[in-house]
Formats: sequence, structure tokens, C-alpha cells
Amino acid sequence: MAHERPGSSHADDKRRPHLKAVADLLPFLWPAGRLDLRVRVVVAVVLLAGAKVVGVSVPIMLGRAIDALSNPTAQYLAVPVVLIASYGVARVASQALGELRDAVFIHVAQHAIRAVALTMFRHLHGLSLRFHLERQTGGLSRIIERGTKAIQFILNFSLFHIFPTLFEIGLVSAILVARYDVSIAAITFACVTSYIVFTLVFTEWRTKFRRAMNKADNEAMTKAIDSLLNYETVKYFGNEEHEARRFDRSLEHYQRAAVTANVTLSYLNIGQGAIIGIGLIAVMLIAAGGVIDGAMTVGDFAAVNGFLIQLYMPLGFLGFVYREMKQSLVDMEKLFELRAVIPEVQDQANAPSLVVSGGEVVFDNVGFHYDPRRSILENVSFRARPGSTVAIVGPSGAGKSTIARLLFRFYDVSQGRITIDGQDIREVTQHSVRAAIGVVPQDTVLFNDTIRYNIRYGRSDANDADIVEASRLASIDHFITATPDGYETVVGERGLKISGGEKQRVAIARTVLKRPHIFLFDEATSALDSRTEKEIQKSLREVSASRTTIMIAHRLSTVVHADEILVLDHGRIVERGTHADLMARAGQYAAMWARQQQIHSETAAEASNVTMIEPRRAQGAD
Repeated sequence: MAHERPGSSHADDKRRPHLKAVADLLPFLWPAGRLDLRVRVVVAVVLLAGAKVVGVSVPIMLGRAIDALSNPTAQYLAVPVVLIASYGVARVASQALGELRDAVFIHVAQHAIRAVALTMFRHLHGLSLRFHLERQTGGLSRIIERGTKAIQFILNFSLFHIFPTLFEIGLVSAILVARYDVSIAAITFACVTSYIVFTLVFTEWRTKFRRAMNKADNEAMTKAIDSLLNYETVKYFGNEEHEARRFDRSLEHYQRAAVTANVTLSYLNIGQGAIIGIGLIAVMLIAAGGVIDGAMTVGDFAAVNGFLIQLYMPLGFLGFVYREMKQSLVDMEKLFELRAVIPEVQDQANAPSLVVSGGEVVFDNVGFHYDPRRSILENVSFRARPGSTVAIVGPSGAGKSTIARLLFRFYDVSQGRITIDGQDIREVTQHSVRAAIGVVPQDTVLFNDTIRYNIRYGRSDANDADIVEASRLASIDHFITATPDGYETVVGERGLKISGGEKQRVAIARTVLKRPHIFLFDEATSALDSRTEKEIQKSLREVSASRTTIMIAHRLSTVVHADEILVLDHGRIVERGTHADLMARAGQYAAMWARQQQIHSETAAEASNVTMIEPRRAQGAD
């Protein structure tokens, strides 16, 4: 079976032009079906164009005002006053139009970020179990966090800074060529070219340091999250300092990469400033010479200075934006990799929904392997009819839980097929298959929310009466009502604030509330004491009386009532039959039963001895 893998185009992701990466994100700025947001984009672009046109006129107005004031024959100040006022208004208007543009566009930008984040969230939930078993939660959260922020930066700056800045540079350069000495335009062009080339080359060289920072950051966050999730284990072995040292080593790697990245950034800024400074000095010397020769006025000199500042400010900002975009694209590399991962288990094109009539489950010569070199299941065949209970038992590693994962379609079979009411589950939608099955897993993990929320998770439209009834059937209603907050009791992260048995009963209640056609219990009562287990077994038989039930169990006493018991060993069914049939056969099942009964007897004897010894100790103390 193929692992979850990148898409066919992903091999070229790291080599593809960055403009292509930006182009992939631009559709989020023009969302389908949102006329209001598209209108905002158009209005923002109009405001942007107005701001640039007004901004370019500022140096011209300043130059004309200076010339008007320098004219000794001027007898009235009306003309310079108007020009000065126009200069001030133009500056204010340019800034105001830019601010209005941001105010209009912020709705589009935030919607785009929300859309990207939601797309990623759904994509991650759409990936198959293998991906999530192999993921590192801390590193994954950092990838998503950095990638989302990077997308926000790129969406904003690509449309309203890069292209407008290039337009402004071209406009200013054209005015310099048209109005002034060609040497000014030539020097300006050489300066701009040198600036861009230097920025591109140096920033490309710096990229490796950003990647090193990201790698160290992912490593540090993975270690931190892993350590905190295993807090109790850390405490059991007194390894707080060991965990701190591991975390600090990752932080040290990050520190080194961060220092290098920031030092080289300073070098880049110095180089960019030097290029701009040299160009500014050269152009101003030429302009000063023109004033002395009479070829240019003092107003022209001021206007050239204004144009150069008008040119170098966006050019310097463009350098900043390019650096940040390059850094953002590096931050997005892993996010692009996640987006390109193809789910291992996928629905066929136009796959119909599963139609459940009775809920009969059939495993037909099923084989499965995670790795072709090692088979997990071989030639597994059985039938679970509606209203019947099929139990699957066997030693650890026999493949019992794999059967559950295949039925729930976390993986697809390597050979054979699995059907529900005659429909191959690979030919219908995954959602419809999972909607028909209620699972109580061995390892129950709850959400960090209330008991009510965790039970209602089985069916979001359930009312309070349904939740109470499901709690009663799971024998957890007495525990809930005995707590101070009742159903509003918060269970803590992963349900760690309540006991293992209580967690498992909440999981049972959640599955009962779902009202599935097929029940799948994977060691569902393994964390319960014998008395509670018997109560819940009785309740489970009641709620699943007319449903197909598959039980995976290690404790054989929980499956003696099953209509058929399958004994699994090394991925093969080695025995099958009722409890009585298998005991009469005196085979592997009977041997397992004898061992468990012996262990139970020894445990009971030890408990009895302890009960007898304690009173004697108490009498001796008297």
C-alpha cells in the first residue's frame, strides 16, 4: 500500500519560481461567490492608483513653488501660496488614499487568511491515519503558524506593494528622462539595477539561514510539546533536567541560526544603503552643476531630490518586502508540502453513500500489510450478521486492532474486500461508512471540554434527555451527578482529569448516543473494574441487541456470550466457533481461557490473603 505522499507536482515545489507560489495564493484575493469582497479589491486598487499618481506629483509641485518664490520679479505671493498649499494637500491626499486602501482591503486580507487556514485544517483532517501516526504535533503546529502568517504577508504585499512599487519606479524614471539631463536618468537606472541585483543575490544567499532557523524552531517546539504531553512520565523518572537540556540544545541551534540571519541582514541593509547613497550623491552633484550652468533652476534641483527620495523610498521598501517575502516563502515551504500531501485513502470519483439496510459486515479473504515485507493479516474471512455479535480474540500483535481500522477505513485492504450489506466499502464514501459504525476504542482520548460536550460529540443534535439516557446505559450517570458541576465538569486535556474507567464510560455513552447500525468495541471495558464491567456489558448487549456487533477483546470473559468467536494469531484465523465449541475443541482458545482463569484465581487468592493478614496486624498493634 502506498504511503501518504506528495502530489506529482511537489517534486518541483522547491525549484518552482517564487512568482508561481505567489500566483497560487492570489485566487484567495478574488474569492468566488463573494461579490462584496471583489468590489473591495477593485476599490482598493483604484485608491492605490490614485495614491501613486498623487504621490508622484508632489516633487513637481514642490519644485514649482520654490521657483515661484525664487523669482525676484514676483510681486504677489498668490502663486507660491497656491503651489505650497497644493504640495501639502497632495502629500496628505497620498497618505489618506493609502490608509483608505488598507481600510477597504483589510476585509479581503482577513477573509483570505481565514480561507487558507480553514483549507489547511480540512486538509489535515482529510489525511489518513498513517500521516497522523507519524506526525510530530509541536513541529506541525509551528509549520501551520508560520505558514499562515507568511501567507498573510504575501497576500497583502504582493498586490499593494510589489507591483505598485515597480510601477512607481518606472513612472519616476520616465519623468527624470523626460524633464532632466539623460545622465541623471542613466545614473538612476544604474543605481536601481545595482540595488535590485545586490538584493536578489544577497537575499538568496541568506535563505539557508532562515531554513536553519525554521528547522531548529520545529525541533524545539516538538521536544517541548512532547515533554509536556508526557508530564507524568517525566515526573515518574525525575527527568526534568534531562528534558530541559534537550530543549535547550534545540534552542541553542535556533539561537545560532537566528544570530547569523540577523547579522547578515545588517550587512544587506548596509549594502543597500551604500548603493542608494552613492547614487543620490552622484545625481545631486549633476543637478547642482546644472543649476550653476543655468540649465536647471533651484526648483528643478529640489524636484530632482524629491524624485530621488520618491524613488529610493519605495526601492528601499521593495528591498524590505522582497527580503520578507523570500523569508515568508521559506516559512511556507513546509506548508506547501502539507498541502501537496495526497490522502492515502480516498473516495472514488462520484462515489455514492453507503446504504445500510441491516448492517451485515463481511470480510472476504482480506489481507493487509503496512510494509510489503511483513504481512499483518492473511486470508481473513468472516461474516457478522445483523443482531449478532462476533468477537475477535488473540495475543497482542495478532492483528485484532488492524481489523477495526480496516473496517473504519483508516486503511484500504491489500487484498480481498470488506462489504457492508453487500457494498464494498472502497466504492462508497468514507463519511457514510464511518457514520454507520460506532467505535469505542481501547485508548480513549477526550476533548478538553465538559462531559456534556464529549458525550454530545457522538451526535451534535442530541438533546439533554438523549445525553442522560446514553449516560445511564454507559453506567456513568451516577458519577456525573455526584460531581459538583455535573455534566458541565471539564475533563481536562485528553481527559486526564478523570479516571481511565470514567473516560471509557464517557466514550461508550458517546457511541451509544450516535445510534450506529454497527457497534465496534475495541477492548471497550479494559479499564473498568469487574463489577462495572458486568454492568456495562449488560447495557451494551441491551443497546446493541438488534445491531451488528464486533468485539475485539483480550479478556475472554467479556466475549463468552458472542455468537461467534474468532481466534486470531499472526494475522490468521486459527479457530472459530462459540465459547462452548472452542472449549470442547481444547485448542488455542481453551489454553488462553485456562491461563486467564489461573491468573484470575491467583489474583483472587492474593487479595484474600491480604484481607486476612490486615486484621491480624491490627490485632497485634493493639
